[in-house]
Amino acid sequence: MKRVLFILGLLLTLSVGNSYAQKYALIDMEYILKRIPTYESANKQMEAMSDEWQSEVDKEVELVNAMYKKYQADLVFLAGSEKTKRENEIVAKENAIQELRNQYFGPQGALFEQQEKLIKPIQDSIYETIKEIATEQGYAMVVDRASATSVIFASPSIDISDLVLARLGY
Repeated sequence: MKRVLFILGLLLTLSVGNSYAQKYALIDMEYILKRIPTYESANKQMEAMSDEWQSEVDKEVELVNAMYKKYQADLVFLAGSEKTKRENEIVAKENAIQELRNQYFGPQGALFEQQEKLIKPIQDSIYETIKEIATEQGYAMVVDRASATSVIFASPSIDISDLVLARLGY
């Protein structure tokens, strides 16, 4: 009798536990972002700025390379103090280039600031929309298929990317 009650209790527990199954959804962030015109224009704007800044840095690097080649060519004719002076000029120019790189591309550089200004608001609105949909539809987890390298297969029926785009008005 105890055994029958135990088995019935176990079955009841398992059937109740299955009714609380977790719901999952997928999104494809690359797919979503490619269909948002403001993201595309912001991305092009950032690429243009980045290219402009990179060409400025490249010009400075070419200048340092020319200084170094001239130094190498003149090395046999230079006195000790002139040699040290030219070496210090080259090192100072290299340090200035590194500072310029940090100013444009560093962790708190101009490119990061532009990304915060142009792209982060778009990403935040996508995140908030996904969060709203997940809460409304009871999803325990939403996985980005574009960045989830361990997802081998997922049913297209659980992809909510188009729903996210529709909520965003695209």
